[in-house]
Amino acid sequence: MDASSYHAAGMVVLMVATLTLPRIAVAGNPPFSCAPGATQGYAFCDRRLPVEQRAADLVARLSLAEKVSQLGDEAAGVPRLGVPPYKWWSEGLHGLAFWGHGMHFDGAVRAITSFPQVLLTAASFDENLWHRIGQAIGTEARALYNIGQAEGLTIWSPNVNIFRDPRWGRGQETPGEDPTTASKYGVAFVRGLQGLSPTTLQTSACCKHATAYDLEAWNGAIRYDYKAWVTAQDLADTFNPPFRSCVEEGKASCVMCAYTTVNGVPACASSDLLTKTFKGAWGLNGYVSSDCDAVALMHDSQGYRPTPEDTVAAALTAGLDLNCGNYTQVHGMAAVQQGKMSEQDVDKALRNLFTVRMRLGHFDGDPRSSALYGGLGAGDVCSPAHKMLSLEAAQDGIVLLKNDAGILPLSRPAVASAAVIGHNANDPAALYGNYFGPPCEYTTPLQGLQGYVKNVRFLAGCDSAACGLAATGQAAALAGSSDYVIMFMGLSQRQEQEGLDRTSLLLPGQQQSLITAVASAAKRPVILVLLTGGPVDVSFAKSNPKIGAILWAGYPGQAGGLAIAKVLFGEHNPSGRLPVTWYPEEFTRVPMTDMRMRADLATGYPGRSYRFYQGSTVYKFGDGLSYSKFSRQLVVPSGTGNRAPNTNTNLLAGLTATPAADGGASYVVEEIGADGCEQLKFPAVVEVQNHGPLDGKHSVLMFLRWPNATGGRPASQLVGFRAQHLRAGEKARLRFDVSPCEHFSWANEDGKKVLGAGSHFLRVDKDEYEIRFEA
Repeated sequence: MDASSYHAAGMVVLMVATLTLPRIAVAGNPPFSCAPGATQGYAFCDRRLPVEQRAADLVARLSLAEKVSQLGDEAAGVPRLGVPPYKWWSEGLHGLAFWGHGMHFDGAVRAITSFPQVLLTAASFDENLWHRIGQAIGTEARALYNIGQAEGLTIWSPNVNIFRDPRWGRGQETPGEDPTTASKYGVAFVRGLQGLSPTTLQTSACCKHATAYDLEAWNGAIRYDYKAWVTAQDLADTFNPPFRSCVEEGKASCVMCAYTTVNGVPACASSDLLTKTFKGAWGLNGYVSSDCDAVALMHDSQGYRPTPEDTVAAALTAGLDLNCGNYTQVHGMAAVQQGKMSEQDVDKALRNLFTVRMRLGHFDGDPRSSALYGGLGAGDVCSPAHKMLSLEAAQDGIVLLKNDAGILPLSRPAVASAAVIGHNANDPAALYGNYFGPPCEYTTPLQGLQGYVKNVRFLAGCDSAACGLAATGQAAALAGSSDYVIMFMGLSQRQEQEGLDRTSLLLPGQQQSLITAVASAAKRPVILVLLTGGPVDVSFAKSNPKIGAILWAGYPGQAGGLAIAKVLFGEHNPSGRLPVTWYPEEFTRVPMTDMRMRADLATGYPGRSYRFYQGSTVYKFGDGLSYSKFSRQLVVPSGTGNRAPNTNTNLLAGLTATPAADGGASYVVEEIGADGCEQLKFPAVVEVQNHGPLDGKHSVLMFLRWPNATGGRPASQLVGFRAQHLRAGEKARLRFDVSPCEHFSWANEDGKKVLGAGSHFLRVDKDEYEIRFEA
């Protein structure tokens, strides 16, 4: 998945080959165990028994050598028991991907639905959309398995790491900087991917990379041996919540531990993390996998243990079940023989692994006979519904950041000619980001616009996203002779990707000067469309009146070009909102290795994310415009005055309030208890109206703020969000179920969640009302 030894960078070449080489489309047979009559009498084939009992029976029948052979991502078969080989590693962040060993695109199915990269999908703030994308990816994976083009159904997605630093190369894979958003995304996506059955998984989802992983390579710090020092406070209310939600609410059947050494202990050797937290406190029903080669790196790069055998033992006894790579398979036998770990330690891991495989139905005979998923096949991949979903996701994620004088939407009859300028305008690779597979079809931005404007002239302008060479004069001349100018600029995987962080937030090379020159030469203000993963400092464009509109389109997937055209011409009303803060270039003075979220103004440290950052921004978390005017009003629950119900009760009377340095006090959420927290819950309603002129979707974001941000409190934090489509003139009342113990709490320095006494303010835009908690 992630290690450089797997040569992920070669995937672009692989995609081209996959799309162009002729193949014979032949459907195959899926691998499975327990065919009728083949393994009679084995308890592990008895579907009447609990899967845990079946898994234990199978493990008990294996020799030690056979057991050790199961500990890597390419697990050996056991022919004498009718157990086929299994490949654990497949990817599905925004569509099934070339990365991994479990999926193949060389048979009856040679393409899959490519959805927008995750960060753009997150900008929709629509849990239902996220769930449906997960469902579609899970359906396509199961379909491939049924026709013999998959050797595993364990999908190592989603990535719910926090996009802590805007330079991070993999931030594009995540739902953004906010733990509430990332948590809700993880839950929705996992539920979609794994399916609705409480007993049989459609696929197995794996939430990665726990925890505090958000650096590739910066100033000599490399992810493979990076030592992160993270406060208990930040772990509790920033880095860990998405993983907890994945497990507790989403019921994810896997968590992947990261390369990162957290507070002196490699994540994949931390019993506190793997056993006490994942499997204990959160109740993981599944397995823990390492990131690829993470166990080997614990010895080879991090020097955590003196020998390979000690290293394997440290990981497995800490609670690791599977190693991506073969290090545990190579050294596991010797680790047992030398007494570094016991055969029972191996058995414990294998019971977890085989239980997941049994929940996938791999020991129930031919999967094509399954009433749930057996009917899925080639016709369920790249279906019309999935293609439309990819278009919907791209449209709903696009963020309109600037629209001076209402230059957008464009009118088709009014656009006689258009100059399309930019390296990202006609490059299919700009649609996908990383971790992609062969798309069913694709539409570049240039192709999308050609469906709306007859006279389109195109110039790349830059030789690449790096823009070392720019055809500035030619571009300016083209702009001056066209009615409208639309520029497609931004980044590529050459600037941001796995293994590569950025050093600057500015557009690379000569992009800024090219944009400025084109804008100066154009007849009317130009339209700038940015295709990037992470945020960029485009302050120059924001303040330039010759640049009339700015849109962020992320990496928008196979339908990206059509989605952009529909937004530009008003066939879709933009509704996306930024899931990350866009910082100015000066933020790059902050070391990426400083993991603190909270600001320390005494030392000039500005903090991170909208919750804690105290500095100027280019654009803020949640920014996003529409072609329509929407109003939002908080509606106080009936009969509560300016207070929410149940907040002025005796629930807190028996608790000890901890004084704070700012004169306030707080209550430990754990001491309030589950019953008390339940009684504190209340509904809040937002009345939203679309005042026109266009129909459109709208996402309402509800925040909480405190009277001050002292004592470790965030400046504000997201309570929740709702997406609603409204016709022009239509009103809707959107209900938010507010849980003070969850939504109003923050972590103290010990990592305990606390609820402050006194005033809290629910806020939607500038509309807010006060809630007080008093004993």
